[in-house]
Amino acid sequence: MNTSRRSFLKAAGAVGAFNLIPAKVLWGATAPSNQLTRALIGFGAIARSANHLPFRGSRLIGVCDPFEYRVQQGLAEAEKHGWGKIKAYKNFMELLADKDVDIAHICTPSHWHGVQSVMAANAGKDIWCEKPMTRTIGEGKRVMEVVSAKKRVFRLNTWFRYQDNFYGFGTTVKPIKQIVESGLLGDGPIKCVSGAGQGFSWKYGWSGRTSLWVEPLPAGFDYDMWLGPAPWKPYNRHRVGTSFRGYWDYDSGGLGDMAQHYLDALQYVLEKDETSPVKIDYAGPMQHPETVGRFDRFTLTYDDGTQVILDGDETLCDEPLLRGSNGVCVYKKAKGGKTLRIKDDKGFWSEEKVLKFLADCPEPKAQNTDFIDCIKTRKKFALNECNGFRSCSMFNLAIVAWRLGRGFEFDPVKIRAVDDSAADRFIYQEMREPWATEMGC
Repeated sequence: MNTSRRSFLKAAGAVGAFNLIPAKVLWGATAPSNQLTRALIGFGAIARSANHLPFRGSRLIGVCDPFEYRVQQGLAEAEKHGWGKIKAYKNFMELLADKDVDIAHICTPSHWHGVQSVMAANAGKDIWCEKPMTRTIGEGKRVMEVVSAKKRVFRLNTWFRYQDNFYGFGTTVKPIKQIVESGLLGDGPIKCVSGAGQGFSWKYGWSGRTSLWVEPLPAGFDYDMWLGPAPWKPYNRHRVGTSFRGYWDYDSGGLGDMAQHYLDALQYVLEKDETSPVKIDYAGPMQHPETVGRFDRFTLTYDDGTQVILDGDETLCDEPLLRGSNGVCVYKKAKGGKTLRIKDDKGFWSEEKVLKFLADCPEPKAQNTDFIDCIKTRKKFALNECNGFRSCSMFNLAIVAWRLGRGFEFDPVKIRAVDDSAADRFIYQEMREPWATEMGC
């Protein structure tokens, strides 16, 4: 074990043991010296988005990235955004060991999210993590356990359950939630279809290459750190940058990268925040062991019969988003319309009827959507390590079936496949040391 790593572990252990809350949180002062502070782990495109570099709710004080040129870009852009001269860390372990950092923003590729979330929690940091929460179900379970045990505040960076128009739907999630809670769709299981016809295409363009040649490492790039917990493979530029999404080692194409945006909102609507599907069915081609391809359809079935169907071949474009047990259906807003559409056995409701129905529905339960306030009050954020784990598990279960080329059954309590060791190998995947030890594997 090298000196820097030993120093990090010592510092992290000290913070975790006492579970300290900074005085600036307790006193709530707003002067720069008393503001909550944060640092960015990773400085690719997503780190520049509104919720990271420019975010004004806390003070940016540092950045790290395996690419030296990205670190320099981060320093320069921080100054342009008014943050002054911020720190450049050699690696994320130095960042986590810095007692001046309150919040770790995890803006790295997906294969790093689980390890870095666990290490940040053990170091006493609150966490703002990019989607997907984790690349595998096993990693997500560990993040949930450690973040909860360390009493850290965790925010997953997707927001459609509580703000903005739902992808391609034309409305926020709120009226969909009101319809479900009202009982309009009956008292039995709901069928949900998610795909291009319901507002979201699964982005098959993100696929890897099956034949990669060895290339020399760029100057100023720590490739071993970039790989981290992933298996070692010879360097090729297509493995890194935005094209990393096309390789199973780092992500799972459009489904792995984007599904949590869409499926988290559906999980919230369907009131499944505390459970997972028990049966996963797959239709589509067998996958290459290295690179991500396409799928035709996944069907995720819950123990009450509720189904979420991921339409990959777009043969279900005319299906509603939700179909109730009584046949009442919910469709996305029509072009030029004012709200979503509802259809029963007599046909589509008028817009006036839909709007009046929604106006008479009770408001959904309020959510804690101010991350900084959650840190100050030590409340769980609206999308946290627990419900985030469950929505991440929705598509990670699909990915297991995708890679197996077949369906399987799942126990949402034990978090394991039912009598299926092959599926469990994808649910709990091996990772390189020392990161496996950091995860408690």
